[in-house]
Amino acid sequence: MPNRAVPALSIIMPARNEAAHIVSSLQPLQALRGELEVILVDGGSTDNTVALAKGFCDQLLQSQPGRARQMNAGAAVARGSTLLFLHADTRLPDGFTRLIAQAVNKSQRWGRFDVQLAPASALLNTVAGMMNWRSRITGVCTGDQGIFVEHQLFTELGGYADIPLMEDIELSKRLRRHGKPVCLRPPLVTSSRRWQQHGTLRTIALMWWLRALYWLGVPPQRLAQWY
Repeated sequence: MPNRAVPALSIIMPARNEAAHIVSSLQPLQALRGELEVILVDGGSTDNTVALAKGFCDQLLQSQPGRARQMNAGAAVARGSTLLFLHADTRLPDGFTRLIAQAVNKSQRWGRFDVQLAPASALLNTVAGMMNWRSRITGVCTGDQGIFVEHQLFTELGGYADIPLMEDIELSKRLRRHGKPVCLRPPLVTSSRRWQQHGTLRTIALMWWLRALYWLGVPPQRLAQWY
């Protein structure tokens, strides 16, 4: 039975039909359980994501689909003083618990990691570099970068907005009022499958277009129809 001592860090992982990635994402976390807790929130998978994840999590929840809803459901039961929201196709760098603890202990209440895309290509390396550079300049972080935040602050802000897209951008805008994010350089590695499936240039154009429309005030509900 996992150690029930209060963990310093809660990892909240939303998932839906992630059978291809879920074990390889959860397995590296097992040695740290007790020091951290792993909460997987399934949004109605029709594959065997849930069956594969059992035994690799401290809590396995069911939720209505929607990344914001799933992450809020996980945060509602999390016990850690810091929350880390992690995509189900992502692997964290070595020493990530220490890096997060050092960042939060410096009175900076939230942050994220640099991101690296895999499988990689010259173009995808450029995409990742631009994502990291843009985040440092703007203080806006994306879910691909593994956003972490002080639990108390997340609760005070009311969590993620219940919107179908841009929930990470919207949360970043509110978090910036409490200080700039800590941008940790050791990269986490996340899957480049979306770029591969839909074409790198096409995906870049789509994401920039959607973000531009969001900043211009187009409702996320409409943007989700084009995503």
